[in-house]
Parts: sequence; structure tokens; C-alpha cells
Amino acid sequence: MTIRLYDLVAANGRALSPFVWRIKFALAHKTLDFETVPVGFTEIPKLCDSKYKTVPIIEDGDTTVCDSWAIADYLDATYPDNPKLFSSPQERAMCRFFDSWYGLEIMNRMFSINVLDIHNHAREEDQPYFRKSREARLGGKTLEQFVEGREARIPELDRALRPMRAALASAPFLGGDRPNYADYIALGGFLWVGAICTTPLLATDDKLNEWLDRGFSLYNNLGKVDRYPLSA
Repeated sequence: MTIRLYDLVAANGRALSPFVWRIKFALAHKTLDFETVPVGFTEIPKLCDSKYKTVPIIEDGDTTVCDSWAIADYLDATYPDNPKLFSSPQERAMCRFFDSWYGLEIMNRMFSINVLDIHNHAREEDQPYFRKSREARLGGKTLEQFVEGREARIPELDRALRPMRAALASAPFLGGDRPNYADYIALGGFLWVGAICTTPLLATDDKLNEWLDRGFSLYNNLGKVDRYPLSA
């Protein structure tokens, strides 16, 4: 049976959720068939009898699961004979730590640079919701005010990415010789930014570009999708 994955998309059809992207990689890692169902921001609360407010959401037969970590754990528990996402509780704990670090240090910076781009690429019917909900978090600033001078934040993001560069200096993936869930977390963030960013975030000679190319090529080029250039 094919698993159904709800996918947040922009007006042009590009995938907008880094959390959905990590589940796409997780499903491919576990060699599970899946189909994506495109939805907009304002459609999410109407899904699955209005049980959830965010994506990713999967439907696996009669079972629905929301939240990327809950889905990852469900996939390993339900399909134990397929390749595991976490080889041990210790690996899962390290990936969970990486997720916390990546969210705080990398994705928060990506958001501060690109939040207006996200709004501008959202479906027209989703833009009022996105503006109202995000501006409520921004201390009274409009999206336009919040991104003023955003070019000056790119060097901060560059410095924050140094631990990833250090890890990838001695291995092709964050997981070592093979990708693991930490790679999927990080790749999802860059695919999210690539869907909407109008300002490249990486230098052309940044070594992260080699890892991105390897990662986007995984699982029959899963991440080789139409997106903005991430480097310049």
C-alpha cells in the first residue's frame, strides 16, 4: 500500500516545508512507496478531520501520523525489516541533538533572511494568513521591516554553518560514509530555502555545495527539483 504524504507547496508548486522534505528522504531511505498531496497553508487545518495544524502528515492505510519525529519513529516501528532510520537509541539521540542545533542556529537564520520570500511565493489565498501569523511573532514589525538589511545576516549564517563544514571535511555525509537522518534534516532545510530564496546564501566555492549535490542526488535524484540557486 502506498503511503500518502501531505506536502506544503508554494504557488509555483515547489515544496515549502523542510519537515516534509526530511520525511520524503526518510520514506525513500526505508524503500517505501509514497505519493505526495500538495496543500497550502490554509488547507492544513482541514485535513484528517481537522486533527492537525501542521505538516508533515502521513496516511498509512487507516493510520495517520503528524510531526516529523513521530513519523520517523512510526516508520521504524511499523517497518522494522526495511532499512532503519536509527540504528540505535544512541544514533537517534544524536540526530535529535543535531535537529535542535540546526533549528536554532541555521533555520532561524534562514527564516530571518527569507521570511518575506516565503510570503511572496505562497499561494495567493495563503498570503494573508502567513503575514498575520508570522508578523505576530516578529515584535510588531512587518515582514518587509524584518528583512531590512538581510544581506548583512548572510555572514552570520555562513559562520553558523562551520560545524557542518568541519564534519563534512572527513566524510561524504553527516552520517559518515552513508547518509542518516541528520543529513535528511539538513538537506530539508536547504531544499526549503531553495524553493523561495531570491538571495543566494552560499559562496560558489563553499564545500557545502559538494555535500548538497550528493544529498540531492540520493534516491534517484529525489532532491533534484526546480529551485533557486543556493550559491553565487
